[in-house]
Amino acid sequence: MAQIRVEVRREVAGTPDQVLAALGDYQGARARAWPDNIHDYRVVAGGTGPGSRIAYRLQATRKRARDIDALVSAPEPGTLVEADQNSSLRTSYRITPAGGGARSAVTATTTWDGARGVGGFFERTFAPIGIRKLHTAVLDRITAPVS
Repeated sequence: MAQIRVEVRREVAGTPDQVLAALGDYQGARARAWPDNIHDYRVVAGGTGPGSRIAYRLQATRKRARDIDALVSAPEPGTLVEADQNSSLRTSYRITPAGGGARSAVTATTTWDGARGVGGFFERTFAPIGIRKLHTAVLDRITAPVS
């Protein structure tokens, strides 16, 4: 299996602490930030930052869906990692200062072990497009309250 890696980097309004707090607010800001292809979102444990556990259904295409059960950690300052307990899927958000004033750079990186063969080819070709759209939508919606 080849590992698939998708990275989106955006500069957003808000200090790194503000943006990190919004991304880690799984009961509030983050719950409202999911795009339409996320269904049945719920907080299983915690709800704020590391130690939280969230679950949802990612509708990748009309016919393909993936159930996510993610445990949240913060392996280093300025970082949140959401690790799916059902698969190799991992999403990390790294927030650093950017520009002057209250601006931050957010790098969202998702990795997973892709399928082999023809299915793997299509996954490597099309899944990154959907993941980029998902990260873009979350970052657009999560930064609005701290702007």
